[in-house]
Amino acid sequence: MDSEPRTDPARHHDAGGWLARFAGRMLVVCPRCEGRALVIPRPDLCAPEHLASPFHARRLACGGCGAVADWNPGGRARLVGTVLGGSEDPYFRRPLWLQTRCAGHILWAYNEDHVDELSAYVGARLRERGGVRPTMAMFARLPVWMKRSDRRTEVLAGLDTLRELAKRTAPADRSDAAYGRGDRSRAHRRLYVRGGPHD
Repeated sequence: MDSEPRTDPARHHDAGGWLARFAGRMLVVCPRCEGRALVIPRPDLCAPEHLASPFHARRLACGGCGAVADWNPGGRARLVGTVLGGSEDPYFRRPLWLQTRCAGHILWAYNEDHVDELSAYVGARLRERGGVRPTMAMFARLPVWMKRSDRRTEVLAGLDTLRELAKRTAPADRSDAAYGRGDRSRAHRRLYVRGGPHD
């Protein structure tokens, strides 16, 4: 993890890590059986040091029904990635498995490590920020309702719900929040780099 080790649970130091560090393993709703599936980098097309990067081919795989799908960068310009964030994975547009209704909003996470990091931040009474630009850091981009001290207990309870959901895999275990479609935090976009034929 990018954060410094925490010996005091009442204090959180934000070292400025990006959301992308949790993108190497996303728990999603399977498109076939609606149980829990995984979106992971394709190891045959991605070097080990880049497995957490959002700029590489992905595979959706379900251990319950055996469904498999692949996503590859492509397009007229040289596509290298997608925009992370929101209650759907950015590759297959599947609802995240880890989401629940909380304080009138949708609380979501990509995986268990993401839940743990959010819990450490939300539960801290003192939050310290590192020297990176705030627009780049994951915690600086959290919605205000998650950061408010009067919502701390409610958000921590929601994160506990996500932690329990992470242990379940059956279609019947799917959160009722995972059915919503009007809660995307941003439009579906892709990132491009210079060098495509139409630049």
